[in-house]
Amino acid sequence: MTPSKNTTASSTNFNLLLILVSDLTRHKLRVLLYLMVITSAMGVILSSHYNRLQVMKIETLMQQRDELDVEWRNLVLEQRALTEHNRIEAMVEKQLNMHRPQADKEVVVRLK
Repeated sequence: MTPSKNTTASSTNFNLLLILVSDLTRHKLRVLLYLMVITSAMGVILSSHYNRLQVMKIETLMQQRDELDVEWRNLVLEQRALTEHNRIEAMVEKQLNMHRPQADKEVVVRLK
């Protein structure tokens, strides 16, 4: 009985690669559609990945913009505080020992 089993087993033993190739060549449109679906899926994956990277970049840049905006506002406030006339006048009187001239000592220069 064993010899009959071996002969039936060898007759039903097919070459899998040959079957796959023949099946793929018979259904070219299906294979093409399958490859297009796989390509489209990979495109969606890549585009969503790049989209996430760009969103992260935008959030980082917006955070930097907010920090620079706060710094700019602080600098504007500091500039206003440093350029107040009363402060400048007090510093001139204190450090340079200068005073506003009296009305009778003022000289008016007229340009022609």
